[in-house]
Amino acid sequence: MSQTLRHDLRIIADWIRPGSRVLDLGCGEGELLSHLQQQKQVKGYGIELDDERVAAALRRGVPVLQQDLDSGLRQFASGSVDTVVLSLTLQAVHYPLDLLLEMLRVGREGIVTFPNMGHWRARWQLGVGGHMPMTDVLPHTWYDTPNIHLCTLRDFDALCHKNRIEVRERVVLDDRRRNTASNRILPNLLGEVALYRCAKAD
Repeated sequence: MSQTLRHDLRIIADWIRPGSRVLDLGCGEGELLSHLQQQKQVKGYGIELDDERVAAALRRGVPVLQQDLDSGLRQFASGSVDTVVLSLTLQAVHYPLDLLLEMLRVGREGIVTFPNMGHWRARWQLGVGGHMPMTDVLPHTWYDTPNIHLCTLRDFDALCHKNRIEVRERVVLDDRRRNTASNRILPNLLGEVALYRCAKAD
């Protein structure tokens, strides 16, 4: 089963402890939670808005709540799960900071992944091509994209610092989904997808 997971989802799975409680926001078709249930005996729920993805997740045996993430996580008690995951969805919500803080209220840790607008290809397309970037993780044209709050690694680091969010681990993948030495040296330039493991600072 793990072979079918995208590389970024495999990294997320590696960060999650066996037997823990997980809430997956924007869970899609439930691939990650299904894998965690089978391989790590995780107890978890997904939240997803799209009808077809909800149905696909349920067919995998993943419990899913159908909900818009912009409505918040008020139904979940503080500290009620170990890890809250938000994979490639932060840029598509209207209130990303509010959702991030809610994640860290509900979960002891949060895992956030997002496309990096500082990646060299996005910079080239905007700066030289003069048009909004389109990449593997940003495949939509500007007029039909669900993405409304794009950011760079530096932007996200600054957001964490300002809001007392501790970054416990970060992995940056390039456009071939590799975690290389070059990515670690120049993450904001060479990283196309960023993965952060975070917690609320004491």
